[in-house]
Amino acid sequence: MNATTTTARHGKPVHLAVYDTLADWETGHATAQLARAGREIRTVGPSTAPVRSVGGLRIGPDLALDDLRPEDSALLILPGADLWDASGDLAPFARKAGEFLRAGVPVAAICGATAGLAREGLLDDRDHTSAVSFYLAATGYAGGGRYVEADAVTDGGLVTAGPTEPVAFAREILRLLGVYDAEVLDAWYRLFHDSDAQAYEVLEKAGAL
Repeated sequence: MNATTTTARHGKPVHLAVYDTLADWETGHATAQLARAGREIRTVGPSTAPVRSVGGLRIGPDLALDDLRPEDSALLILPGADLWDASGDLAPFARKAGEFLRAGVPVAAICGATAGLAREGLLDDRDHTSAVSFYLAATGYAGGGRYVEADAVTDGGLVTAGPTEPVAFAREILRLLGVYDAEVLDAWYRLFHDSDAQAYEVLEKAGAL
């Protein structure tokens, strides 16, 4: 297993955005594997006040969004949440994602967070995916021609995925940060996405379980 990333970002934490109604299941594979590979995960909320996931989990953010700087981070992960479509409360997280991308620091967005990025114009010039194309089209964004029918897509430092693809989402994040080599990453995906028992031996040998 290769638990290093690019020299410029080695040792910097991965930041997971947390906010009320966040979808618990969408980022668990990614954060668990990153943590097991020795990467620090820090949560960032609208403030440091506790939030509740859609599953009722109470989460106390490590820091507030206003205090997050791209240069202090290896990656910003944005999970889906009911609030992405119900109000403009999470728009500041999309704006922060824009800061990250302009600074050359990657962002990973899944489910409703992709709509937030679409509204911010961040998908107009990058290949991307989401739940379905018409979900993003409803935002009025200009990037419909770059929509890709795929489990997950990485382009220009941005990972996108739909709500039913947490494993593919995690795969792209692990690849982006160089957590596993290609053989181990493929085995990890086959085990957790396809229940391929033959992949277990590869992961066990690599110490990736």
